[in-house]
Amino acid sequence: MRELFDEIAGQSPPDPQEAVRRQTRAPLRKRFYERASVADAGGGFSITLDGRPIRSPSGKPVVVPARATADAIATEWNAQGETIEPLTMPLTRFANSVVEGVIDRVDAVADDAAKFLGSDMLFYRAGHPEALVAREATHWDPILFWAADTLGAHFILAEGITHVGQPGAAIKAARAAFPHDPWSVAALHVVTTLTGSALLALALAHGFRDEDQIWAAAHVDEDWNIDTWGADEEVMSRRAARLVDFKAAASILKVQKSVVG
Repeated sequence: MRELFDEIAGQSPPDPQEAVRRQTRAPLRKRFYERASVADAGGGFSITLDGRPIRSPSGKPVVVPARATADAIATEWNAQGETIEPLTMPLTRFANSVVEGVIDRVDAVADDAAKFLGSDMLFYRAGHPEALVAREATHWDPILFWAADTLGAHFILAEGITHVGQPGAAIKAARAAFPHDPWSVAALHVVTTLTGSALLALALAHGFRDEDQIWAAAHVDEDWNIDTWGADEEVMSRRAARLVDFKAAASILKVQKSVVG
């Protein structure tokens, strides 16, 4: 059972290609339980397999702060067939990552996500063609205006990929808007790394944009290339794998916002 949890835990989000290779190399584990359920546990909820609470790979109790999230994790376990497929369990992976690597280092994880504020994707704009320039502005400008008006974070835009330094006051103001609880911070970090933008993650965490809008904003340039040159099968496969983890993180942010406020 410990080997199974090691397999499910991984990093969140995992590298999609490595995850596929890992799953291809290792035989899938047989399902060893009848039913997953949710039980009250020390200020939160645990997920039980035939009455036994699941633990992280190092043996730490997995206690989930919100019932909705715990129910969703139990649903992942109950959805497994004769064998257990870790790639279909993003929330379980996420929970293990929080317990193993975030709860005791919330500020460090938040600071790591905040590094994106120095070179956020939204700052660097195409100079041409005009239609792409307009598409970037449509998706990105409202978020930058929101950051300025609501967070007091006034950032500088640049054309092309030449680095432009951002005002320390802007970075500090945006960093101050980060959530504080470990589950939200972990989810914010996942969204930031998957989209390449801490501002997109913040807009999602604060409810300024929904997950579909954020995902579309994160792929403006990629979608432009697809519209122009067509889709690459390998690129689309990686994107689909990332979307699974993005949706899991987005669901955590939504639930935690209602719980933490």
